[in-house]
Amino acid sequence: MKEYVATFHTHLAALMTSRNLKAAGVPAQMMPVFRKLSSSCGTCVVYRAQSPCLAQMDEDVEGVYEIIGNEEYSLLYENE
Repeated sequence: MKEYVATFHTHLAALMTSRNLKAAGVPAQMMPVFRKLSSSCGTCVVYRAQSPCLAQMDEDVEGVYEIIGNEEYSLLYENE
């Protein structure tokens, strides 16, 4: 399993994504966004899964990153 972090434009989008992931059986946790990543609302969702689970993201997702090391992230999806 890989570890991912999703950032959002709104706190509500983070909450909805966390609920969607949990409903799909994916362990997810809301937390303050990591310093290295940008987030409009200051909240991110960290989760562990086989894939980035883009179908469970709220439409207000800002970006989805794979956590590849200590404070190292790889951008997988950016919502324009």
